[in-house]
Amino acid sequence: MEQKNTSLFNQKMIQDALKEMLIKLKPSAQIKNPVMFLVYVSAIMTTILSGLSLTGIGDGIVSSGFIIVVSLILWLTCLFANFAEAIAEGRGKAQAAELKKSKKAVMAKKVTSATDLTPELVNGADLKKNDLFLVAAGETIAADGEVIAGAASVDESAITGESAPVIREAGGDRSAVTGGTTVLSDKIVVKVTQEAGNSFLDKMIGMVEGANRKKTPNEIALELFLVALSIIFVLVVAALYAYAVLSSRINGIHNPLSIVWLIALLVCLAPTTIGALLSAIGIAGMSRLNQANVLAMSGRAIEAAGDTDVLLLDKTGTITLGNRRASEFIPVDGHSEKELAIAAQLASLADETPEGRSIVILAKEKYDLREQNLAANQTKFIPFSAQTKMSGVDYAGDAIRKGAAANIQEYVVANHGQASQECQNVVKSISQKGGTPLVVCRNNVILGVIYLKDIIKKGVKEKFSDLRKMGIKTIMITGDNPITAAAIAAEAGVDSFLAQATPESKLKTIREYQDQGHLVAMTGDGTNDAPALAQADVAVAMNTGTQAAKEAGNMVDLDSSPTKLIEIVRIGKQLLMTRGSLTTFSIANDIAKYFAIIPAMFVGLYPKLNVLNIMHLYSPTSAILSALIFNALIIVALIPLALKGVRYREVAASQLLRHNLLIYGLGGILIPFIGIKVIDLIITPILQLI
Repeated sequence: MEQKNTSLFNQKMIQDALKEMLIKLKPSAQIKNPVMFLVYVSAIMTTILSGLSLTGIGDGIVSSGFIIVVSLILWLTCLFANFAEAIAEGRGKAQAAELKKSKKAVMAKKVTSATDLTPELVNGADLKKNDLFLVAAGETIAADGEVIAGAASVDESAITGESAPVIREAGGDRSAVTGGTTVLSDKIVVKVTQEAGNSFLDKMIGMVEGANRKKTPNEIALELFLVALSIIFVLVVAALYAYAVLSSRINGIHNPLSIVWLIALLVCLAPTTIGALLSAIGIAGMSRLNQANVLAMSGRAIEAAGDTDVLLLDKTGTITLGNRRASEFIPVDGHSEKELAIAAQLASLADETPEGRSIVILAKEKYDLREQNLAANQTKFIPFSAQTKMSGVDYAGDAIRKGAAANIQEYVVANHGQASQECQNVVKSISQKGGTPLVVCRNNVILGVIYLKDIIKKGVKEKFSDLRKMGIKTIMITGDNPITAAAIAAEAGVDSFLAQATPESKLKTIREYQDQGHLVAMTGDGTNDAPALAQADVAVAMNTGTQAAKEAGNMVDLDSSPTKLIEIVRIGKQLLMTRGSLTTFSIANDIAKYFAIIPAMFVGLYPKLNVLNIMHLYSPTSAILSALIFNALIIVALIPLALKGVRYREVAASQLLRHNLLIYGLGGILIPFIGIKVIDLIITPILQLI
């Protein structure tokens, strides 16, 4: 597997971001972020006032140098916000650049049908939807499609980063192929499923680099809230200025308020911290999902993942290892376990199924049984037959058979052997536990039973326990009968299960939970999963699956790992937590700015307001500059947190809320008090020298 660059920054990314932050200063880019546009307009106004003050036009309250410094700080605030967004976009563009390397112009062997393979050489970009083309070993697949004939080993490392080749074949749920991947063996006929320029890889590149990223409903709602706050603060500042003018006239004194002070107050009152970082948080959330090799078709899908409270998970590959394995040899009628193990191993030597290999391995582990001398004993293997449901071996004069309980019993009786009641009892017991019994006989004598069971993945039970703490209900989907499903569900620790699952029952289950107000997530890879995927709030389709499944889902897992759904939920919750935490911090840290700026501004008009100067800032000038400088620097300080995300823990929502209010609420109040005071101590000697 190719190592991904997970570092937050690198030299080239920073260089590109520095260039981009200057480009983003154009009005058309700034107006997209209303809160920072307010700072942008303020920076322009103070720049104009700076120029006027240098020509002798001023209010006589503040110096030209002060106005110039305020103007520079406001421009830096805009640049820092641009840098936060640019660095987040840069990470996505770096990922997109890697994907673009795999998107190259290739020639395609266009054919008229799956049977007439006389090719016409065309440019891959000219292929249209429903066209057919032939791909042989060593050739690059020219376009997204589905295999309609043949089977081949395909290298998808350019897309997934996984070096191991995968099998793609006609029919079933492993027929989808992606343009830009390479066929390693055999040949296949592919039917194009996407128009040129709208391929899966094109969509990936657009989403990863942020070109197609649209703001989510939650993001838009938060932005509207921030805009409303900003408008309120504009009105408050205007009212304060009018009140100050009126009071000064009533008291017969000169108005002690400067327009520059009011601009500084407005910038500090506005929620600039979250306004500057909001876009970066959303882009970084998408980037983290891409690093997990998952393509989200919209940011809304990630947010829905964060709000998910019901997970539908396939048993096979997600909860269990994927294939049943031999876990125990159970002898009957006085035979020894070693005798049974030897016979079971011999009967499984030619069995290349995962179950067959697991029997050989178990025999080796328990009795150190090694390969038998097959050639010297005139060995003849009996392959598995769907009719007999048995396989076996004739070895050294012994006829050894292994298979389904009923079929072995029937075989033994038909060859004048005796049925075994003890064997039937063991078979029944294993079946009730949800396992699969395989009976072994030698020379028409039943030796015992091999207990095959679904092996629960290590750590899965603990993971489900963590999900339960998060308030998420887990439902296992399986085609097994209810008895088997119940046994596996109990061992795995899921909350519920859907046995003998069909497309209709999956769809019905999702709708029932949605009608109760739940947000449901599920994974799928087959055409029969498409209806349920289309209905689910978070639908993760496997990249190895059918085109129907990929089109129905709102996310595609490039690794085709069924367990990825749990990671997606964690990333979604982390995104929501990060946005909520930094919003809390942004609003909370305004409190300290009030105590810094308001006493400094109005102490000339109302001397008693000096009692609110609890930080004992040196002067009105140093107080305003300290608050503005902190306001700019805190954006830079929080960029790593916005990109990396707030650390997520699997605890109850109420506990998370208390923790975040304590850390980001209380911290948002205390840190500015400390920061502004430190900045005041640093700049005061400088101001005294000017």
